[in-house]
Amino acid sequence: MSDSIQTKRRRTDPQTVLCDMCAEDRKPAKKTCMKCEISMCVQHLQAHLTTPVLLQTHPLTEPMALCGNTKCSQHGKLLEYYCLDDMTCVCVSCAIEDQHRLHNMKTFSTAHKELLEKLKAEQLILQEKTDDENVSLEKWEKSEREKLGRCSVRLIEAVTKLRDISLTSVQSSVSARMVSLKTSKSSLEAAQKEKDTFRFLQMYSQVHQDVEKAKAVDLSKGLEPGSHRDKLVEEMRQNGEKMVKQASQFWGSLLTLVDPEHHQELVPTGSDLIFEPQSLGPGMLLSKDNRKVFHNSWLGQCCATLLICSTKKASSFQRWVVSLSEESDWTIGLCDKKCAKNLKDGAVYGLIWEDKQLSSLTTKRNEGSQSSTSQGLKVQNTGTARIGTQLVTTSSLITYQGENGEEPVPQPEKVEVLWNFTASTLSFFSRTGQHQREEIITMKLKVSINNRDLAPFVQLGKQNIHSTTQQQDWKCSCGKGYNWNCNRYRDNSSGYSHQFVCSCGKALSVTEVVCKLCQS
Repeated sequence: MSDSIQTKRRRTDPQTVLCDMCAEDRKPAKKTCMKCEISMCVQHLQAHLTTPVLLQTHPLTEPMALCGNTKCSQHGKLLEYYCLDDMTCVCVSCAIEDQHRLHNMKTFSTAHKELLEKLKAEQLILQEKTDDENVSLEKWEKSEREKLGRCSVRLIEAVTKLRDISLTSVQSSVSARMVSLKTSKSSLEAAQKEKDTFRFLQMYSQVHQDVEKAKAVDLSKGLEPGSHRDKLVEEMRQNGEKMVKQASQFWGSLLTLVDPEHHQELVPTGSDLIFEPQSLGPGMLLSKDNRKVFHNSWLGQCCATLLICSTKKASSFQRWVVSLSEESDWTIGLCDKKCAKNLKDGAVYGLIWEDKQLSSLTTKRNEGSQSSTSQGLKVQNTGTARIGTQLVTTSSLITYQGENGEEPVPQPEKVEVLWNFTASTLSFFSRTGQHQREEIITMKLKVSINNRDLAPFVQLGKQNIHSTTQQQDWKCSCGKGYNWNCNRYRDNSSGYSHQFVCSCGKALSVTEVVCKLCQS
């Protein structure tokens, strides 16, 4: 084949970059000079390779078609650096004078190397996500059907129908969400194949967005909120009430599949959870199995701090359900285990019932923690905060829209807590039935602290008010107050002495269960 034919084909090939310095028979370019904004063949490239000044100050890249985007639009100077914070190419003036001067700046070659390594690491993370969550739609559907099938042996035909409806609905939602994972995979592969530094950096911002979007995908989220999901959940609840006892576990599994946010893992918690006391007032006592806390008001005030420990290793989340006394203030959630004996010294995330009001506790450093409540509930910042070393823990009142406007949330009898390790969230629910719960609040764990340093806890009463002597005063639920006098209680209003019984008939200073870990 003649040279003229080869040249003609090179010219018609849109992928071929030709030398800008060749006068007539333009040859394929070997390099592109970013400063001169020209592409050069082997012959015309020699001056850039042999002249020391040009070699040092004129950056060369692989051949590329220049579209006037190699210079800063603001300063008109050559783009020589990459801002990692804003993910954009900048000139030297941008880097040292303008808005990028305090940002993390890298040369093109260094940025290319570091960002390529970052993409490889994020690819591994996404690969683990793919393996863990069975991204393959066929594998996901097979896994869910088998899990539900194990519980449906004794169920009637109506249960099977509900299962198919829920799977079909969730399958459509999961299939739509998988598009983001596929898009990120394509973007990652394209970026890793790109050898040209400048083109890689130009496309990195979009690749980063695709990766972040894919990382946010949660295949276990279930259906999107709306009337369709609400109608499906309600239908399953109504049919569940008619099922025999053996259908209970299967019913809960369906609710978990369709609406995991409100029904995730609604199965009995194991007996592996126990209380580990950090501080106990003189009136406090643990049961033999370390799952109940007793209080005798004669011996002292209700005051204790206990960690909730498990003998089993949790995978991606941990859940516990606690029944709490109506008579005592309490706090429940997560704390820095190193500061369990003095919560104000470390990070705390939780619910606090104090003075007949329910509030949330969140810890932050320099920027606020984010929290969300279920529909109808509202968080109002009370303006109070506990300040420790570089940490600020804020209390915010939780209310809901009632008939008379904003009203405090009533005290929950049972509190369910769900700690999602992967999403770094902590959710609180009021348990109203075996398969029913109402979300109170979900908070984001913002403080940079390792999951290994956080631990579930319950605090009864107010911290640091342990009494070392016997209780001097006691108030009955009927309203009468009593003062301890030697070996008996005396009525404060009449002065009449009672040994251990109030005039209303209730025993004074009885030992009561004030907190216990529940099986469901």
